[in-house]
Amino acid sequence: MAGIYIHIPFCRSRCIYCDFYSTTLGRDTMLSYAHALEQEIQHRRQYIKGTRVHTLYIGGGTPSLLPPEALQRIFSSVSACFSLDADAEVTIEANPDDVTPAWMESIRQTPVNRISMGAQTFSDRLLRFLGRRHTSRQTVNAVQTCKEAGITNISLDLIYGLPGQTMHDWQSDVGQALSLGITHLSAYALSYEEGTPLDVMLRKGDIQETDEELSRQMYNHLIAATRQAGFLHYEISNFARPGFHSRHNSSYWQGIPYLGLGAGAHSYDGLRTRRANLSDIKSYIAAKDDVPHEEEILSDDERYDEFIMTRLRTSTGIPLYHLPSDDRNYCLKQAAPHLAKNLLEVRDGHLCLTQEGIFTSNNIISDLMK
Repeated sequence: MAGIYIHIPFCRSRCIYCDFYSTTLGRDTMLSYAHALEQEIQHRRQYIKGTRVHTLYIGGGTPSLLPPEALQRIFSSVSACFSLDADAEVTIEANPDDVTPAWMESIRQTPVNRISMGAQTFSDRLLRFLGRRHTSRQTVNAVQTCKEAGITNISLDLIYGLPGQTMHDWQSDVGQALSLGITHLSAYALSYEEGTPLDVMLRKGDIQETDEELSRQMYNHLIAATRQAGFLHYEISNFARPGFHSRHNSSYWQGIPYLGLGAGAHSYDGLRTRRANLSDIKSYIAAKDDVPHEEEILSDDERYDEFIMTRLRTSTGIPLYHLPSDDRNYCLKQAAPHLAKNLLEVRDGHLCLTQEGIFTSNNIISDLMK
C-alpha cells in the first residue's frame, strides 16, 4: 500500500499561530501552481509504481481556496498516473466558511469522500484572537452542508490551551463538536512556534501560556468526553468513531510509503529514504524538470528513533517483537523508569503509553530514542 499527499500552500490570511508553509498569493498563482503540480505528478509517477494507493490527502494551507477547475485538473492527473483503490480514502482540508453548497457541488465531481475542517474553537472571541476568518456558526453550517451533499465522513480540528481559554470554554468546544455528528476529532495543545505572531506576543508579555495543570485537565476531559460519545482514542491527538480513523495519517505512524507532491511536501519510500520538496512556491512553479528538493538517507539509529517516535504515539504502541534484540533491550532499559512510574505499560508484546504517560509523551519518547 501507499499514500499520496498533495500540498496546497495558499491561504486567504495567516493565523497567528501557524508556521506551515503557505502564501496569500491569488488566483493566477494558484492556476500556475496547479499546472506545476500536474508536471510533478507526471515526473514522479514511478515513485510508487506497482503499489496500491489506498489514501490521497489534499492538505495545506487552505485547499478549499483552490479554483474548482484547478482541483479537477489535479485529480485527473492523479487518476492518469496512479491506481487508486476503489475504496481509497480521499480527504481534502477546508476552511468552514469555504464550505458552501456551490463548493460542495464541485467536490462531488471529484473522488473526495472525507472532509477535514479546522474549526479550532467554537468561541467567536477566540477565533478573532487567532486570526481565523470563520465564525462558530459557519462551522456548524459547514458540517450540515457536507452531510446534505452526501459526505458524512467529517473530521474537525480543535485547539486547547489557548490564551484566555477557560475550562468551561473547552468543555463547550468539545461538546459542540461531538454534537454535530462528526466521525473524527483531532485536538492539539497550542504550541508557540518560533517566529509566529503568537510567539512574538508571548515574548513581549502581551499574553500568557495556559497553566500546565489546566491543560492537563482539558486533555483529560477530552479523553473522557470522546470515550463517552463512543470514539476510540487511537493516537495521542486523534479520536474516531469505530471504522473512521484517518487511514492516511495512520500510514505515517505505521511506516507505509507515501508520495508528497507540491512545494514543501515530504515523501518516504518505506525503507530509508526521505525527500522534502523545498518550501518555495516560485522555484516550484519555475521548475522545468524535477522540482527543487532535498533527500535524506536514514541510518539504523535514525530508523530506530523514527520507529519509536511514530509507534508510541498510537494506542497500539511499539511492537517490541519488531525490534532487533539489541534495540529491544535498549528500548526496555530506557523504558524501565517510566514503567515503574506507570507512565508506560506492556500490553500483548507492545510498549504503550498509559493515560498519565500521554501527557508527558514527548519526554518519554525522547528518553527511548538513541
